[in-house]
Amino acid sequence: MGVNITGLKSLQAELEKRFGQAKMQEISDQALFEGAQVIKKELEQNFESFRDTGASIDEITISGPKDGPNGRRRDIHWVGPKDRYRLIHINEWGTVKNPNPAGKGKVAASLEGGKKAYRKAVKKVLESEL
Repeated sequence: MGVNITGLKSLQAELEKRFGQAKMQEISDQALFEGAQVIKKELEQNFESFRDTGASIDEITISGPKDGPNGRRRDIHWVGPKDRYRLIHINEWGTVKNPNPAGKGKVAASLEGGKKAYRKAVKKVLESEL
C-alpha cells in the first residue's frame, strides 16, 4: 500500500519564505552531512568483517553538498593514496573467478541497515534548526 503526500511544494515554499532560501539550503546541507555521517559509520562497521589493511575504511569520504536532478545531495566515495575505489566495486559485486568475496553486499547492507538512523539524524537536525 502506497502513501501519497501532497503539499510538499507549498511547504517548501512557505519555509523558504520564512527563513530564506540561503538559510534553508544551509539547514538542508547540515542535515545531509549528519545523515552521511550515519551511513559512513555503518559502512565502517560492516567493512570490519573483511578488514585487511584498513585502507577501504580509511578512504571513505563524504563529499561537499551538490545540486543534483533530485535536489541537494552528498556523495560517499573512496578517496586516498591506496585507490580503494577500484576494489569497492569488486568487493560489492564479485568477479567471475571469485563470485562471493568477503565484502560482497556490504555497501548495500550498510545503506539498508542505516535507513532508520539516517532518517532520525536528518529529522533531528531539521527539528533543532526549524
